[in-house]
Amino acid sequence: MQSGGDFSNGFHGDHHRELGWEEKQLGVGGGLSSSFGRAKRRSIRRGPRDLSDGGANVLRVSDQLAEHKTLETSESSPSPCTDFDVAYFHSYAHVGIHEEMIKDRARTDAYRDAIMHHQSFIQGKVVVDVGCGTGILSIFCAQAGAKRVYAVDASDIAVQAKEVVKANGLSDKVIVLHGRVEDVQIDEEVDVIISEWMGYMLLYESMLGSVITARDRWLKPGGLILPSHATLFMAPVSHSDRYSHSIDFWRNVYGIDMSAMMQLAKQCAFEEPSVESISGENVLTWPGVVKRIDCQTIQIQELDSVTAKYRFQSIMRAPMHGFAFWFDVEFNAPASSPAKNTSESSAASGSSSISPSGEGNQKKRTNRSDALLLSTSPEAPPTHWQQTIVYFYDPIDVEQDQVIEGSVTLSQSKENRRFMNIHLEYSSAGRSFVKESVMR
Repeated sequence: MQSGGDFSNGFHGDHHRELGWEEKQLGVGGGLSSSFGRAKRRSIRRGPRDLSDGGANVLRVSDQLAEHKTLETSESSPSPCTDFDVAYFHSYAHVGIHEEMIKDRARTDAYRDAIMHHQSFIQGKVVVDVGCGTGILSIFCAQAGAKRVYAVDASDIAVQAKEVVKANGLSDKVIVLHGRVEDVQIDEEVDVIISEWMGYMLLYESMLGSVITARDRWLKPGGLILPSHATLFMAPVSHSDRYSHSIDFWRNVYGIDMSAMMQLAKQCAFEEPSVESISGENVLTWPGVVKRIDCQTIQIQELDSVTAKYRFQSIMRAPMHGFAFWFDVEFNAPASSPAKNTSESSAASGSSSISPSGEGNQKKRTNRSDALLLSTSPEAPPTHWQQTIVYFYDPIDVEQDQVIEGSVTLSQSKENRRFMNIHLEYSSAGRSFVKESVMR
């Protein structure tokens, strides 16, 4: 498949469709894994880092500033730090995760380019880096001329970040705060928020909520948020090689019929979503938009659950093995007028409608040719996020132009909000199916 047009989200130009979505609560739960999320998949997964060590070692910024002004706010009490949160933060103390992220050139270069592109918004201004990790984005901001950068991270990696800042002679500009965004104190408004908050399928790990909290606590009206927008895509995929490698292998093992293993193999291979790389050739249709996010207006409650209704039409004859999910993020300057966010606000309220030909998506927030974009599309340069595939246990044969329709619901686990429940309903050629999965 080839990309087309300047509307590059989802890699299919103007052909992608925005899917109607509504909020819906699911009762599927997720338990505490013996090795939490990203630590469990450290060799193939990446993850954000932000939040808290339970409130310990919280550094008040006022202790470091000679002059400050206390802001009077009516903030509600922060959410408690759960055992799941502690495990999550602990997983980000491992250097391997940060090495993987920094070595992702598409990711790191996109952030550095965005910082330099928006240098006029950063120079002489106050910045908050939510989930700073090793502090690399905070240092980029300091190099771009920021007056002061608050680097916030709840993981113990904050200890190393402070040493990295010191080694680069930036301790007077970059203040490392070891604690949750919900708990640390910053006694001034900020001009810029930067964060690499995206998880697999964009919303896995629920770190965006901390960016929203930082925005509501400290960001000045009209302030800059990087990235500014995010879009989650989905599309049906065919991946015969993967299916053959994991399942058909058991039909004949050294001349022995081991097909009795196939049902168990399907359960083990496809019960949970798979983070892996595919190519555009695996994609059966133009992608659809599951969720658009404007980081200036998104509210935390919108992240509880998202449901998208879809209707795809296959562009080829092939076995359909599941659905792929990927995302783009944009690094745009703040809109000059609130009116420009009208379409975003209506989508967030659940009033968007299916737009088969994509015309409804042409109300662009900015000129696409000028937009700074980081894409995890199958046709974009590879990233550590790869793509996330929800495989069926058994493939479905589809013909060219055959319609595939249904809905997908992504919801936070009630037990552990960092886990994602996935509920897929799909039908084609008169047959209907349901697939439920939990991304832990």
